[in-house]
Amino acid sequence: MNHPKPFIPERRRFITAMPLCALACFGCRDAVASSLAAGFPDEDEKSVHKFDKEIDQKLTSRHLFNLQYRGTIELARNLAGDLGKDKVIELMKKYTRKTLLEYGRRQAKQVGDDSFAAYVNTFRGGYESSLTMEIVEDNPKAFELKVTECLWATTFRQAEAGDIGFAAVCYGDYAWAEGFNPKIKMIRDKTLMEGHPFCNHRYVMTAQILVKVPSPPSFRPARA
Repeated sequence: MNHPKPFIPERRRFITAMPLCALACFGCRDAVASSLAAGFPDEDEKSVHKFDKEIDQKLTSRHLFNLQYRGTIELARNLAGDLGKDKVIELMKKYTRKTLLEYGRRQAKQVGDDSFAAYVNTFRGGYESSLTMEIVEDNPKAFELKVTECLWATTFRQAEAGDIGFAAVCYGDYAWAEGFNPKIKMIRDKTLMEGHPFCNHRYVMTAQILVKVPSPPSFRPARA
């Protein structure tokens, strides 16, 4: 089967803030690079301010994630000291859902196609630096991924912050599909972020939504 060239937004690049206008920069290397590049017109090197000169530093994806998210984790924990952890988690989830709903809608509009095929085509490339995954089902009505490595999960779990990562990253997966097309439903009961051996992202195309879809599950750590 021939598939069109995948639209590759790597949707988690677009989570760029957190509740209370805080919680730092969510994204990946390409988004950071493109946003920086957009802000600096071509100029003669001598006229560039010293603060705007490129830094000669090589970063791996793992280093970049650590730089981006460790500050986010510490800030979330500090806020939890004042607001309570449950409140901070709920605020993060609320913001994540809002952001990914809006992003899904923008993506569908940009692609000009909100079909099931257009949505799942997003997963056919573009995540090599952050995920290891395989497609285990692929047909016009159902699409399933098995993710065995996730740099988001690795980063948050190494900091013992899987619950923060789940609220800020994994929770938005449901809203992303819904925003792209309300008839696309995501089903998942395992995530690396919760300590399972893999994530089982399954997407199905429903003919019509007649009942309210249950809210995404809360963080449920895998049993040891």
